[in-house]
Amino acid sequence: MSWARRHLCPALSLAVVSARGASTEGAARRRLSAWPAPQEPGMEYQDAVRMLNTLQTNASYLEQVKRQRSDPQAQLEAMETYLARSGLQVEDLNQLNIIHVTGTKGKGSTCAFTERILRNYGLKTGFFSSPHLVQVRERIRINGKPISPELFTKHFWHLYHQLEQFKDGSHVSMPAYFRFLTLMAFHVFLQEKVDLAVVEVGIGGAFDCTNIIRKPVVCGVSSLGLDHTSLLGDTVEKIAWQKGGIFKPGVPAFTVLQPEGPLAVLRDRAQQISCPLFLCPPLEALEDGGLPLTLGLEGEHQRSNAALALQLAHCWLEQQDHQDVRELKVSGPSIRWQLPLAPVFHPTSHMRHGLRDTEWPGRTQVLRRGPLTWYLDGAHTTSSVQACVRWYCQSLQHGERPSGGPEVHVLLFNSTGDRDSAALLKLLQPCQFDYAVFCPNLTEVSPTENADQQNFTVTLDQVLLRCLQHQQHWSRLGDKQASPDLWSSASSQPSGPGSLLLAPHQPQPTSGSSLVFSCISHALQWISQGRDPIFQPPSSPRSLLTHPTASSGASVLREAAAIHVLVTGSLHLVGGVLKLLEPSLSQ
Repeated sequence: MSWARRHLCPALSLAVVSARGASTEGAARRRLSAWPAPQEPGMEYQDAVRMLNTLQTNASYLEQVKRQRSDPQAQLEAMETYLARSGLQVEDLNQLNIIHVTGTKGKGSTCAFTERILRNYGLKTGFFSSPHLVQVRERIRINGKPISPELFTKHFWHLYHQLEQFKDGSHVSMPAYFRFLTLMAFHVFLQEKVDLAVVEVGIGGAFDCTNIIRKPVVCGVSSLGLDHTSLLGDTVEKIAWQKGGIFKPGVPAFTVLQPEGPLAVLRDRAQQISCPLFLCPPLEALEDGGLPLTLGLEGEHQRSNAALALQLAHCWLEQQDHQDVRELKVSGPSIRWQLPLAPVFHPTSHMRHGLRDTEWPGRTQVLRRGPLTWYLDGAHTTSSVQACVRWYCQSLQHGERPSGGPEVHVLLFNSTGDRDSAALLKLLQPCQFDYAVFCPNLTEVSPTENADQQNFTVTLDQVLLRCLQHQQHWSRLGDKQASPDLWSSASSQPSGPGSLLLAPHQPQPTSGSSLVFSCISHALQWISQGRDPIFQPPSSPRSLLTHPTASSGASVLREAAAIHVLVTGSLHLVGGVLKLLEPSLSQ
């Protein structure tokens, strides 16, 4: 038995050997990284996804990139080779009128805002993003909707067979998972004849496989921070250099206000490439004298993303000589931080409605279900978790309070890759959660029929060990004096009737109020205690309550007037939670 197994049961409120007996343990022991048996080409969506999963996953791709860092340019050349083998030339991508967006945090939300604005003009939009939350086809959208299972299956097999013709003994004919999906998105958008494509960079920019795009209409850079440091560099300045790699000669680019160092790098990069780079004014400048702008995405940080999206959409429409933009009154240029300021204009009604109607699941998303309120945000960097904490606390302060009975606050967290989970958890500590719950990004322990969320790069032991490490970090943080209760009024005491802190007024090790579960489903079962009207699993394993904290906590959760659950740390975790809480997303 492995180290993680031997040390699991005392910390887990669900033992790996579940009520279903040894057969479940045997299934859990099987290595998740074993590739599935090859499927015969068919027209079933799940068969296509299983075959896609036999390619390298994104995590494996990252390891491959690390080994090839001495010659990153070769990665782009390889991508162009794959594009040619698939039947396209780089010049063909110019037909897509692409908006190319990079950044550390907020680039997906920026893309979502931009796509929704332009769709409001009656344009047929394509949108390529990553990662997916529930189904892989979410990554490729037409007019805001994931392509259908039938369309995904059709294009997958067409591209797969096209590339398979070049197969040799080393299997180099097949691109990695993310590269394959990027190629597939280009094919789908061209064949569906979209008017424009919003393309989100995968990782970095300069050597990301989306950067085979030669002539986008406009580029954008959202907020920068530290992420993927083993690939992109260990300072924000180094990361800015990578992000600025998507700039193209003569193609306008926009960025939000950044710290002085990375902003200078972006400015220098733009000058070297002969790219006209503009600094976005804050959203308040576009509201001045007009109606306040309503955003479909919650959180103060989304205003920066919306400001960038407005500039990208405005520039795209201007480049296409759209009448609606020709009639806009635009302020004259000015210089800030040695960069020209982007135009200040009053957004059109199409722009306003686009911002208002934007939906982007898993980012500052709230689901209210009876006594439970789920706060979902896939923040996974230091800066994005800080923004998540602000949004969560503000939501609690502005939300309705129950008339009687206690409230319980629960954190559901996981973090993967080379991210510093201790630093992320430290940022979450001031929220004063009554319980911290940790689990891997596995919807179920046992293999399921759903291939969309399969991960073949790690073992169950590895992901559980990672969760135990999260719990240890949380316990060490709990040894320090707890911070003031951020959602109670100044006059209320943490030990009052609205609080369920396990040791009010006392420095407390949170190991007594933290639990590790072996999958998302079991974590949600314990948190919800059957009180979520939609998430109603057939039955809860009796072993969910074998740990004393789980047993006592279950009573607390059943009696609470309100339960607030923040799910964060990983978009993949948020996706697994959404799959269970919103079954329609899997349909």
